[in-house]
Amino acid sequence: MNNKFTLSNSQTEWERLDAMTDEEIDFSDCPEITREMFAKAVIRRGLPNSQTKTEVTLPIDSDVLEWFKSQGQGYKSQINSLLRSYMETHQ
Repeated sequence: MNNKFTLSNSQTEWERLDAMTDEEIDFSDCPEITREMFAKAVIRRGLPNSQTKTEVTLPIDSDVLEWFKSQGQGYKSQINSLLRSYMETHQ
């Protein structure tokens, strides 16, 4: 797999895909995903966000912080992504 970012625009017809129901999606050429595949999966972050970031200090339970740190490099970005997802869900 290529680790480089691509800057080309997607040619996917997103509006058409968004309008499809689950029943209309053809999965016949997709292999079944196994536990072994998930075990080998690598999470990759998308393109860097152009939004500005603000450094803050806030209290976080020690066990929560240690768990995120144990996930490896990028744990602060993971926390930010989870907070963004929560925010967008509750707007």
